Amino acid sequence: MPTRVLMLTIGMLASSLANAQVFSRELGDFDLKLATQPSRSMAQGLVKPTSPGSSFHGGLDLSHDSGWYVGQWAPTMGIKPGSNLEVDSYLGYKHPFDESLSYELGMIHYSYPKLSPLDSQQFYAGLTLLGTRFGAAFSNDPGRRDSTLFADLGLNQPFGIGMSMKYTAHQLDSPVSIAEGGSVHAFNDWSVKLSRPWMGIDLNLIYSDSNLNGNDCSAYSGQNSQCDGLLTFKAERAFY
Repeated sequence: MPTRVLMLTIGMLASSLANAQVFSRELGDFDLKLATQPSRSMAQGLVKPTSPGSSFHGGLDLSHDSGWYVGQWAPTMGIKPGSNLEVDSYLGYKHPFDESLSYELGMIHYSYPKLSPLDSQQFYAGLTLLGTRFGAAFSNDPGRRDSTLFADLGLNQPFGIGMSMKYTAHQLDSPVSIAEGGSVHAFNDWSVKLSRPWMGIDLNLIYSDSNLNGNDCSAYSGQNSQCDGLLTFKAERAFY
């Protein structure tokens, strides 16, 4: 039976940007954004979340009027003891058909400068329809293959509550042995997030789970912080 855990996390983010969330500037045909949170639509659903306890994180995004864009996001600077610098670099193309419909293609390179063998790539594609984003991604990492589906339903009016969902299927090249002689060669995990801005604070309620339980959880290495069911409340505010 999955263990149900309620966690409370209050993140205080330090930033020297003129805007607490996003600083934007036009440079000719280019648009430059610096932010304390991922600013690219499809990539934002795939870049790895900020590590717990990480006080310094941020990124940049440079887009062209033609639809091409490049960017980098660092969920952790590796300052905290036991953490490592991570840089997620992405390149993509976004094309709008009209104000309500657009498609997007791209790739992300996950880099760990001090742990280079762990570098990996991920390809993604998606549609944005009336403010709702649907996407899919595939990565062929060292020792595994991951396939992801995700959706961001945007803000639900009049309550202003956003909802996003993610489902990932993990396939391991080599089965992981577990107790009692068993092994795990594939597993699935998922998460659902409700979010709402309130008085300058981003409130998030996240539920995550997987199809593994009991001894099988010793083989878990998915997108969630825990194999069993986990309910997390997170209140995060960015300061100047």
